[in-house]
Amino acid sequence: MAANEPDPLSRLLAERACERLIIDFVWRLDVGEPGSVAGLFTPDGVWEWPAGERRIEGRDALRRYFGSRPPDRLSRRLMTNILVTITSSTTASATSYLTTYRVDGYQGGMVAPRLPVNIGHYEDSFRHLDGAWLLARRITNLPFGTETARLPQ
Repeated sequence: MAANEPDPLSRLLAERACERLIIDFVWRLDVGEPGSVAGLFTPDGVWEWPAGERRIEGRDALRRYFGSRPPDRLSRRLMTNILVTITSSTTASATSYLTTYRVDGYQGGMVAPRLPVNIGHYEDSFRHLDGAWLLARRITNLPFGTETARLPQ
């Protein structure tokens, strides 16, 4: 084991902490408080969507951006193929696949099934900061996507 390489248990715990961040992020967007995802990022954290020409930097900006989602939005994201790579005792990266189902105009009850709005993957960078793993940068890649439908009133 190299001097900078974490021991197997530390590696496993770090991988799990990063995987938990990936899952917590989508849970907060779908079921929790969307603006609270900002707390999962480092203070200088960045979320990027190059194809959508969006770059949001810093917790305050992230909180405003994700907190501005329509209150009548119903979404569910499926996360798969989560591959975390620990690169040092304080850094890691990951790739994970996402499938997003989403509609606006939700008033409650069950919505008829529909095709996903987005299918793609995240490329994440993590930093261990003040005793916790946090997202330092998230890049969203969406090779499949369409506009969010609005349910009839």
